[in-house]
Amino acid sequence: MTQHILVVDDESGIRDSVQKILEREGLIVTVTDSGPMALDLVRSQRIDLILSDVMMPKMSGVELLRAVKAISPSIEVVMMTAFGTVENAVECMREGAYDFIPKPLKRAVVVSSVKRALERQGLILENRVLREAVQASTDSEIIGSSTALKATLDTLGQAAPSLATILLVGESGTGKELLARRVHRGSDRPSGPYVAVNCGALPESLLESELFGHEKGAFTGATARREGRFERASGGTILLDEIGETTAAVQVRLLRVLQEGEIERVGGEDTVKVDVRVIAATNRNLEEDVREGRFREDLYYRLNVIRVSVPPLRLRYGDVPLLAQHFLSRFAAKNKKSLRGFSEAALKALDAHAWPGNVRELENGIERAVVLCKSDVISVDDLPETIRDAAHRERRSDSHGYYVPFGTTLDAIEGRLIRETLERCGGDKKTAARLLGIATRTIYRKLGEAKEGDD
Repeated sequence: MTQHILVVDDESGIRDSVQKILEREGLIVTVTDSGPMALDLVRSQRIDLILSDVMMPKMSGVELLRAVKAISPSIEVVMMTAFGTVENAVECMREGAYDFIPKPLKRAVVVSSVKRALERQGLILENRVLREAVQASTDSEIIGSSTALKATLDTLGQAAPSLATILLVGESGTGKELLARRVHRGSDRPSGPYVAVNCGALPESLLESELFGHEKGAFTGATARREGRFERASGGTILLDEIGETTAAVQVRLLRVLQEGEIERVGGEDTVKVDVRVIAATNRNLEEDVREGRFREDLYYRLNVIRVSVPPLRLRYGDVPLLAQHFLSRFAAKNKKSLRGFSEAALKALDAHAWPGNVRELENGIERAVVLCKSDVISVDDLPETIRDAAHRERRSDSHGYYVPFGTTLDAIEGRLIRETLERCGGDKKTAARLLGIATRTIYRKLGEAKEGDD
């Protein structure tokens, strides 16, 4: 949409000159000779920016500035004067003017001031839209509106009311624990306990005691009976994070819980019944671990009742700006800083980065930027070096384009796109199908046709 500029000056020569300058820049320009007329236009039309003289009859430029900001604070105002003083400039800036330029006017100065003012206005609007989108999110913890995330949330929403075991599969930092909490809240036992255990963070001996509890004297230091996490989670949900890191001995015990609904404390002989909904999470390829003998096949099938792929951040198209704004608001409040948002270049750099560390990497990067930012807008220079470099890499990559040789068949193009999407999804055909907007069976069919064509 072309921006609309209003020029207010009681000298016709100034009005005409500024109008010609700005119309050459492709802007829509309306002129008027008084403050009251300008206010009528502000009330009746969409005005993006006002260029106003300071010294005018009927209503001064400063009075007009105050009135405009009272009606529409988003309108940027640039003041012009032939009688500029430091006091005038300070007063205008205090009242909300974006800039203060002297007469006689120079074309370059006018154009530069107007462009910078409009850029700031666009930045403020963009960040406001991001904030509103974040606030409109249905879950205060899970931010995003991408197709990939919505598909994951839809599946979990259907599965949550049941007691079926869920296996969350995805890269580190994708938010698997947040999703597990969401499932618990959507279950038929939301008031029950929610217990999370990181199976990869403890050695086998400690993990067994942590999960299943122990009897007094079971080992050195066991001075009293202790309930394990499964007992504490009874009547609720337990998350077994990094399930792929468990040893064979722990896997045997976990299988018993899933099959029989009972545990045996370390050093004990009595069985204890537990009523627990199990959610497991992993960043490993458990199918490969089963083939290699690192993970029990029977346990895998017990866990893999409802398998949900958690998309990496690089495949959650459009979610990075929303998450970035969410983290900015959180860390700005935590550090007692007043920040308006991100510069356009910073948003582009964030969007261009591949995010190998996923949401956790983004969260850490925004916290760093908030702490180090010296102005009220986060710029590219405030971001970590790996993210700053992303914009350059993206521009370089884009320069090569997506080359398709003349004469390439549509089937060949489809096959190439499917294979590249599968590669980015780690071979997960269901996720690739969701991103491409096609059925999973279509991927199998297209890949089969491509293979036959190669033969």
